[in-house]
Amino acid sequence: MASKTSSLWRSLRTYQIYGANTNVGKTIMSTILCKAFKRQFPSQNVWYLKPVSTGPFDEADDRHISRFSSETKTKCLFQFDEAVSPHIAARSSQPLSDSEVRDEVLAHLTACSKDGEGTILLETAGGVHSPTPSGSSQADLYRPLRLPICLVADHRLGGISASISAFESLHIRGYDLDTVLQFEDKMYQNHDYLQEYFEKKGVPSLSLPPPPPRGQTEEEDQEMMSEYYEKMSKLDKVEEAIFSLAEKHQKRLQNLEGMSTRANNTIWYPFTQHREVSPQSIMTIDSASGDFFQTYNSASKQGALVPTFDGSASWWTQGLGHGNPELSLTAAYAAGRYGHVMFAGTIHEPALQLAESLLRHLNNPRLSKVFYSDNGSTGMEVAVKMALTASFERYKWNVPKEEVGVIGLKGSYHGDTIGAMDASEPSTFNERVHWYKGRGYWFDFPQVKMVKGKWIVEPPQGMESDFGEATEFASLAEIFDIQARLGSSTGRKYSQYIEATLDRLVNKDGKTFGALVMEPVILGAGGMLFADPLFQHLLASTIRTSPLFPSHSHTSPTAWTGLPVIHDEVFTGLYRLGTFTPSTLLQSQPDISVHAKLLTGGLVPLCCTVASQSIFDAFLGNEKRDALLHGHSYTAHPVGCHVAVESLKTMVEMEKEGVWDRAKEDWKSGSRLASVSDQAVQAWSVWSKKFVKTISYLKEVESVITLGSVLAIKLQDENFGYSSTAATGLQKKLLAGSDEFKIHVRVLGNVLYVMAGQKSKPETLRSIEKTLLDALS
Repeated sequence: MASKTSSLWRSLRTYQIYGANTNVGKTIMSTILCKAFKRQFPSQNVWYLKPVSTGPFDEADDRHISRFSSETKTKCLFQFDEAVSPHIAARSSQPLSDSEVRDEVLAHLTACSKDGEGTILLETAGGVHSPTPSGSSQADLYRPLRLPICLVADHRLGGISASISAFESLHIRGYDLDTVLQFEDKMYQNHDYLQEYFEKKGVPSLSLPPPPPRGQTEEEDQEMMSEYYEKMSKLDKVEEAIFSLAEKHQKRLQNLEGMSTRANNTIWYPFTQHREVSPQSIMTIDSASGDFFQTYNSASKQGALVPTFDGSASWWTQGLGHGNPELSLTAAYAAGRYGHVMFAGTIHEPALQLAESLLRHLNNPRLSKVFYSDNGSTGMEVAVKMALTASFERYKWNVPKEEVGVIGLKGSYHGDTIGAMDASEPSTFNERVHWYKGRGYWFDFPQVKMVKGKWIVEPPQGMESDFGEATEFASLAEIFDIQARLGSSTGRKYSQYIEATLDRLVNKDGKTFGALVMEPVILGAGGMLFADPLFQHLLASTIRTSPLFPSHSHTSPTAWTGLPVIHDEVFTGLYRLGTFTPSTLLQSQPDISVHAKLLTGGLVPLCCTVASQSIFDAFLGNEKRDALLHGHSYTAHPVGCHVAVESLKTMVEMEKEGVWDRAKEDWKSGSRLASVSDQAVQAWSVWSKKFVKTISYLKEVESVITLGSVLAIKLQDENFGYSSTAATGLQKKLLAGSDEFKIHVRVLGNVLYVMAGQKSKPETLRSIEKTLLDALS
């Protein structure tokens, strides 16, 4: 879960002491800083915290601080007697998780912040990557707090390399390095080299004479060290370092305070009516970790940051957690190895690995070629180009190009570029786009929703004669039991309606179509519309076999027939709905599919348009103009490709390891009825079954849908649609927060949706469910 409190306080200056290695003098430097802070700010408190310590109690670092800086308030949270690495020392005691350590650290920092103004130093154990009691790296344990760093460099032989490596490890994890502390060594002179190195990066250094050699007796040693600390804490350059640290703390606060005003003056926001924007309405994000932003809290007199759940999963891209260290390191490796290299007629390992991995996991024998672009909209643009060209090469239409359309679904939206926009019906998104011309026909369709505790498939209003009356189902499993439903009266009605509509459009109205384009199962931007999977399955199969689109005979069973079928999986793909590809849920495989957003775990933009061999063959010719003349400067960007390989690998391993098994069991309980066939695809959600059912009964709620990580609540409103403001009140309540954290969500008219990540913790989701129930009750 997120930290339950701020990690930045107005009254409390907090600094984390990291060492480039073990035994580099972190505790000695901490003692000097504690005494210097008390000297410069005598009326303020000075605290010292050692979260994890190993070794004899009498030799503990916090006792050293108490001995030589008696006015400093010291504390150690977890003390292990054995003088070994924390992950070994902790084996003999109760298992200690990173979140437990982090929560205890935050609790202590919060308590200090309430005890008046002051400074606290938090000293880590060993080097930057020394293991935590759980065995992870402490650089990852403390990263969510993002405390400013004082790095104690290594003054010994080899210390230059160790110090720079430590800095880079911290830097790549988003830490801010406020100063470098180091001892002077006349032989190795690391301090001179490192001072120049860090000066170029805007980081000041403080170098000090080393402590005296140990005395012959304990009394002599203590006396010599006391004199050393007294002398060092009075040095002018130490005083300058203290004021520099204090000034940076103040500047950080001032920067956060002013960012929303500066943004209001300079930024043009997407999907935003700026008459409704003011500096007060702009949320300032200082950092992000896991599922949470750390956002600036201008109203608080104490904690300046507040944890805020990212309820739009950063607009549907986030799945593996903000600041995921594995993805960050993967990106850094590719950036260091390649930067970017042009892709026309070349190949690099990340692009090849990703193409092979994606094809393997999609497990669709129709698909064999991967085309790279940079986002979902452009990927859909490519898909439409592919499909229309393939259709023309087969059918040789004798109509103007602008009269060729696509078949799709009402409420669908495939992106903001003109071509992708033209594949959607007129809507709020495109009615003021002057070049827009909707090209096609969009089927209305029955929708799945939970109403008053019951799963129903409901026809569009006024179309009961075409689709039948609303049908109740005992579970989601029954709805996705497509093979069992094909022979039902509902299935027959769907087929008859689709066939009759296509016949009218082609034979009576003279329409020409070149592709079927649809988002499988859930239409995102159109308002989180949950399409009946049976209808989508039959729409694709009917178009593929219809005599209206007479395909020539083909030797390959994977060649497209009828019209090419495009699945826009930009939003719904890659475990968003609980399966690697939502095509599995439809039991229908596309000829072209488009993948973005979760593809790179939310780190960098990238898109893959994946096509069949028969689509690819339509672009083979004797002239360059016959080719697919589409591309981007950053096509197959190595950083994006390498991150995507790691992202896919992580999610596939999560499924194999059973990370979502508890949620699957929750939705399976009571659902495996005798009427559900073995061919049914299990449908499940990370949102609890009991919660979804409970919330569907509330008077303010018209209906609820959930699948995978998606939860959408449709509120009662006479003026429904994208322009509705019914959900904004609930949106504001969630942003006001609970006792634990705020929840940032976006709305689509009268629909409020909350998006979990693929790594969201169950306890976080249960807390959000409680907050939602409280806000709606």
